[in-house]
Amino acid sequence: MITLTIDNKTVQVPEGSTILDAANKLGIEIPSMCFLKDFAPSTSCMVCVVKVNDSDTLIPSCATLAAESMKVQSDIPHVIKARKTAIELLLSDHVGDCLGPCHVTCPAKMNIPLMIRQIAEGKFTDAIKTVKKDIPLPAVLGRICPAPCEKACRRSKADGPVSICLLKRFVADIDIESPESYLPEIAPSSGKHIAIIGAGPAGLSTAYYLAQKGHKCTVFDDHDKAGGMLRYGVDRQKLPHKVLDAEIALTMNSNIIFKNNTRIGSDISIEEVKKDFDAIFIATGTLDQEQAELLGLKLSSKGTVEINSETYQTENPKIFAGGNAISKTRLAVRSVAHGKEAANSIDLFLLNKLEPGAVVSEFNHRMKRLLEGEIETFMASADKTQRIEPSQVEVGFNSSEAKSDSHRCLHCDCRKVDSCKLKNAAQQFQAKSNQFDAPRKHFIQYYSHPDIIYEPGKCIDCGLCIQTAQKQKEGLGLTFIGRGFDVKVSVPFDKSIEQALKTAALSCAANCPTGALAPKHNDN
Repeated sequence: MITLTIDNKTVQVPEGSTILDAANKLGIEIPSMCFLKDFAPSTSCMVCVVKVNDSDTLIPSCATLAAESMKVQSDIPHVIKARKTAIELLLSDHVGDCLGPCHVTCPAKMNIPLMIRQIAEGKFTDAIKTVKKDIPLPAVLGRICPAPCEKACRRSKADGPVSICLLKRFVADIDIESPESYLPEIAPSSGKHIAIIGAGPAGLSTAYYLAQKGHKCTVFDDHDKAGGMLRYGVDRQKLPHKVLDAEIALTMNSNIIFKNNTRIGSDISIEEVKKDFDAIFIATGTLDQEQAELLGLKLSSKGTVEINSETYQTENPKIFAGGNAISKTRLAVRSVAHGKEAANSIDLFLLNKLEPGAVVSEFNHRMKRLLEGEIETFMASADKTQRIEPSQVEVGFNSSEAKSDSHRCLHCDCRKVDSCKLKNAAQQFQAKSNQFDAPRKHFIQYYSHPDIIYEPGKCIDCGLCIQTAQKQKEGLGLTFIGRGFDVKVSVPFDKSIEQALKTAALSCAANCPTGALAPKHNDN
């Protein structure tokens, strides 16, 4: 046995073990991308580097054998910085999006591509669950949202965007009419009580998400019914009140209490609210100076409530604000997004976990503007049907139309967005996609194989797919072609990928650390 220390912790491992093996035995996480157990290490990513015996040279832990009395450091700033640099170098050469442009552009950050794929497969219940993870009022927004997501849809550059709003409305309308409408799981009671001032889209959204976390919410509003601008500021022909009422009813549960016809400041004082509740969310719409002073809030030069833009917290740590109180865009979808995000911050506040850095955005690498010829690459693997219009405009899509339009999606998002080791490492180290500026390569996609898709721009040259094909005794398999910076994984002898991977394709995709090789058909 060999005895060594890692981060001042002693461990014994059998001879022939690597530093990474020893770290795993100690429960010390050393990130790696190109390494896979029982495969020969390639040391191509250099994300697993460590410092050994005070040497100035960092070495890959996946390929370095443990030695007697070795002293390893894996968590010092020098090592962390080197790993982050290695990740950012890989990102500088990465051609592909983590999240689809529609997903990124949606103010509520709804997973639109997943919803579309679920609708295409006829999984309407799954689709409404996906929608309501981020948007509690989809039947409403499906009728009134100006659809910034559709403007970002890459297919708009060809023959018109996917009808995202109509698809969202389609599954929401089904949910409203269903005798078993989707109701999210409610956590056990936290014993906390939040006052929400305003029953418009921001207030309703905040209550919806806080209630799921087990917090009790009392929603105060000075109107007869909930809805705010949705009820009193939108044409009833565009948004019938029966739709609004039905969807509001679906957002309610035992953790939410409405107090209508109640104005803070006259019917109940703000001091009383501050005393009786653990947190307060202001969702009143635009405030004037007098109203702001009544609530103890500070207005910016733009006339909006000043908040911490990451947490929605005001100068008073107990008070949060969102919707038109902090933004004058009057977009209901943005107000709904504010409510969801503020609910997360309020939850952290109630748990005493709201501190700098507690709210972290999901990492997303973007290709941004397409280069000449790339839209044709995306279109090559998509359904050629033209943009679908509902046969009955006032009713919206029927199931056949919804499925047909869903099949037009170009699947711009990564097929392995949840399991990509590069994305996960970038998230962990808060890496920047554009830290190293380099001319972007063209997006290429090989779609001819029946089981997998190969996108070489996402390859990190780890060679795991080459080894996988060899282990499964593929006759042709894959190999490295080229030299230096131009090396790439490809099929030898100018053969096709379906000729190269007859039995090992799905195994190669499973072992690929990024989305370079991915199954054509999965649930993501």
